[in-house]
Amino acid sequence: MSRQNLSDYLSSHAPSSTLAQLILSIAEVSRAIRDDLSGGALNDILGAAGAENVQGEEQKKLDVIANERIKTALSALPSVRGIASEEEDEVVDAHNDGEFLVTFDPLDGSSNIDINSMVGTIFSVLGSRGEGAVSEAEFLQPGRQQLAAGYVLYGPSVMLVLTLGKGVVMFTYEPKSGEYLLTEAEVSIAKECKEFAINMSNQRHWHPAMQRYIGELLQGSEGPRGKNYNMRWVAAMVADVHRILCRGGLFCYPWDARKPEQAGKLRLMYEANPMGLLVEQAGGKVCAPDGNILDIQPEHIHQRVPVILGAADEVARCVDYHQS
Repeated sequence: MSRQNLSDYLSSHAPSSTLAQLILSIAEVSRAIRDDLSGGALNDILGAAGAENVQGEEQKKLDVIANERIKTALSALPSVRGIASEEEDEVVDAHNDGEFLVTFDPLDGSSNIDINSMVGTIFSVLGSRGEGAVSEAEFLQPGRQQLAAGYVLYGPSVMLVLTLGKGVVMFTYEPKSGEYLLTEAEVSIAKECKEFAINMSNQRHWHPAMQRYIGELLQGSEGPRGKNYNMRWVAAMVADVHRILCRGGLFCYPWDARKPEQAGKLRLMYEANPMGLLVEQAGGKVCAPDGNILDIQPEHIHQRVPVILGAADEVARCVDYHQS
């Protein structure tokens, strides 16, 4: 069976050749990250790097390696005006006359590296009409203005999942040819589900509305929902969202009373917006308790948000509990 490769797909679907080249550049650097991961301890990429990122989180060695690989690849493209990474304190200038701004989480779920579990690279592409040196203010665009978003999942197989604003497609990496080949042309999320993903160890710290919602799911067929639910948790957003895109479900990372001044754990620009656009383009919903995440006007590049995404009917019910 002949399958379309990523380059051919972008030639016919990307709105410009420069955007196509940008995505191909991310695909290319993902092969190098795949090779880094595949060697594990043999490549000396396990363990901590001995520093913290701007979020105050311990950086893993491969966080730093992946960040440098992606930053170098994107900075080489004349079309890229600026870059923002979860691992960088400030935005990074590239080409003053470039047309794109790129935000990325170089290695989502990096705490899984040392146990040989799934991790991924998440990216988002925005437009820019700025002049001179790039500024953080240019990046502060609502998620609905993204030109493209996607992720690379490093699992048993390596997959690139992409939206250009007209649906969601999945590509699988074929090691023999070194190509990403189209394996799912129309990703769709069912409105209802029987599976959810949340870190239950934090339940006692959630808002009462979230506790009520999850509590009803846990009651199963004997409770008000009248059906049984399964729970899954990979501890990597990229893997949990991938499962939802493949077979439906719900993902939540809510506000936590231990840090009441912090809106949530996940980053708006690097995680919630790109994953949110993918989910919405596949027919799902992505919300914070007070509304659609893609409509949020960002206030700063490392802003955090609570996240509820996946099956549209379940997201709507959870949000309704918070607003009622």
